[in-house]
Amino acid sequence: MPTRENLAAAAPWVELATSAEDWDGADPDLLLRMLGQALWIRAFEEYVLELAGQGLVHGPAHSSVGQEGGAVGSVVSLRSDDYVNGSHRGHHQFLAKAFGHVMSRKSGVLPELDDEVRTVLRRTLAEICGLAEGFCRGRGGSMHLRWREAGAMGTNAIVGGGVPQAAGFAFNQHRAGTDAVTVTYFGDGAVNIGSVLETFNLAAAWRLPVCFFIENNQYAVSTSVAEATAEARLSGRGPGFGIPSWRVDGMDPLAVHLAMTDALAHMRAGNGPTIVEADVYRYFHQNGAYPGSAFGYRDKAEEQAWRDRDPIELLESHVLRRGLSTPEEVAAAREDVTAALHEIGDALLEAVPDGKPGQRRIKASAWPDPGFVDVGVRGDLSELAGSRYEEAGTFSGELGQRRFIDVVSDVIARRLETDERVVVLGEDVHRLKGGTNGATRRAIEVAPERVLGTPISENAFTGLGGGMALDGRFRPIVEYMYADFMWVAADQLFNQVAKARHMFGGESPVPFVLRTKLAAGTGYGSQHTNDPAGVLVTAPGLRVIAPSNPFDYVGLLNTALACEDPVVLLEHVDLYTSAGTAPVSDVDYRLPVGKAALRREGDDLTVISYLSMVGHCLEALDQVPQLRADLIDLRWLDRASLDWDTIERSVRKTNRVLIVEQGARGMSYGGWLADEIQRRLFDWLDAPIERVTGGEASPSISKVLERAAIARTEEVVTTLRDIAAH
Repeated sequence: MPTRENLAAAAPWVELATSAEDWDGADPDLLLRMLGQALWIRAFEEYVLELAGQGLVHGPAHSSVGQEGGAVGSVVSLRSDDYVNGSHRGHHQFLAKAFGHVMSRKSGVLPELDDEVRTVLRRTLAEICGLAEGFCRGRGGSMHLRWREAGAMGTNAIVGGGVPQAAGFAFNQHRAGTDAVTVTYFGDGAVNIGSVLETFNLAAAWRLPVCFFIENNQYAVSTSVAEATAEARLSGRGPGFGIPSWRVDGMDPLAVHLAMTDALAHMRAGNGPTIVEADVYRYFHQNGAYPGSAFGYRDKAEEQAWRDRDPIELLESHVLRRGLSTPEEVAAAREDVTAALHEIGDALLEAVPDGKPGQRRIKASAWPDPGFVDVGVRGDLSELAGSRYEEAGTFSGELGQRRFIDVVSDVIARRLETDERVVVLGEDVHRLKGGTNGATRRAIEVAPERVLGTPISENAFTGLGGGMALDGRFRPIVEYMYADFMWVAADQLFNQVAKARHMFGGESPVPFVLRTKLAAGTGYGSQHTNDPAGVLVTAPGLRVIAPSNPFDYVGLLNTALACEDPVVLLEHVDLYTSAGTAPVSDVDYRLPVGKAALRREGDDLTVISYLSMVGHCLEALDQVPQLRADLIDLRWLDRASLDWDTIERSVRKTNRVLIVEQGARGMSYGGWLADEIQRRLFDWLDAPIERVTGGEASPSISKVLERAAIARTEEVVTTLRDIAAH
């Protein structure tokens, strides 16, 4: 007969509830601060709903009315150097963190609604309305609130989207030697999302000081927790990852505070992450001022039962019972914040000419200038001023023939050696003598503590790198083993990292470098061998580089690491074992942003390519000597960095264009580039733009079918001969 033994989780899971003694013994100033802030948040949210009902909030108004207890209870003990981020329903947490940053601390009285608090209210309201005075200059709105100075690092419209970034903030806090922590807020809907669970695991494995605060408001839009999961006690996820977890009544602000006190002590002592689940209730529907019962997924009895346990009424009852304030003083606090909000609104609004009685609109002067629409998609590159730029033909150091992968290893190690902010992370980068291809071999020797092997969790470690970059104290080099894996982390790369600077007002640097390899021709099949360049350039916030030789690799990586925009560095596996002209020892130079290289000159044709196909183009041109062509090695692929001066100069000379790439037509970079060239240079073209690409299908495992699916020298030769014949 088998033996059976009940197992216990290594991490504790606790349900915490307050007693009368806890309320009697609570610090008076703590209760007064929580009550005052909760009153401000409730009044603010009610005013936002009022404006939304008048059509003055463009987009959603995700109200947190009813959930104030979880916000004030969890934030009241945080410092300004502690960070928070959250989800689309995050007004209350943002406000609580901002209030804590600016509030004067007067003992024995309800907090004062002073000018700094009024400024927080005004700028938050302006942001929700999309106005220029908002914290993100109107770009973020209700769902993207960020005020870095207060440690409010950004709310997020993607459910669970901000959780991986919080791990990055916590990584920086810990590596910087502080005892600061990060609290990331998300709801019951996010608990079952892969990026959240991946981040639980990564944070626990790396002992990061991040609190995963689950705001369990019982419904993800209209789907109840019980319908979505078999374990409705959501903090039960924690012990499975080795994370100590607390479950509390979120309608009890003191219980939340006590649970957070325990969690903060655990994290500040360097013991790793925590989970706090607070059961709360949003009084209204997902968006707007109607209750859930109006949409049929809740009933009025349930809603009333939760309203009967209102967190503000609970706080107020204990404050009055203990004689810490009077009914008149509490009523005055309510009236003061309501009046302040209406004053703020009156300053932003005006009557609609010839409109209905009481109909108002936002003053034209409050809106952002329409010319601001694209400002801050990326930075101005002023951080690169004073760079030492070099080209191989005029290089001031010693050159020699070197293997591409050895140069990759050298320059990554050199940057770790000279800049303590640089951190490398990815799957297996810390083992196998430098990862799967040897790129981090020397880095492991130089700074092993900053070469971090991650779990297989692209969402988590991409978002962690994004959080590191947004905080700014460290500069991540994130590695994907294969380029196709970026689709696994598409939200973090395209929705988060690429959009962050612009979304949060245009002034938030994101110094993030992603290295990834293209592996067509290796037999790894459809899910490991695609060229993502054509998709990457559709994300305006990303810069994209594609070196064709080891000398350029050094300069491009150095520029990418100095740049304060996110940069994707494409590498081709065919180049790793090749040799080329490269620096023997000096790997400290840069290549300028937006500068292509002319690899061959001629008057008959402009050939444009990148990565390994540059070499194939050179081979092909040697085989078709009757065509004398300019061969442009783009190096920079993204819209903002493309070298139009070189392209235009060549096309005006040759009047014909051939774009060469290896990958599938469906993800073609050349298709986008051909369209742009035609728009700009149509009058200079004597023939349609020609293209060499792979096939429609992604490369497959069969050696024969894989070869048929990709372009190499032979395909370029065929096209060149057709052009020469006509």
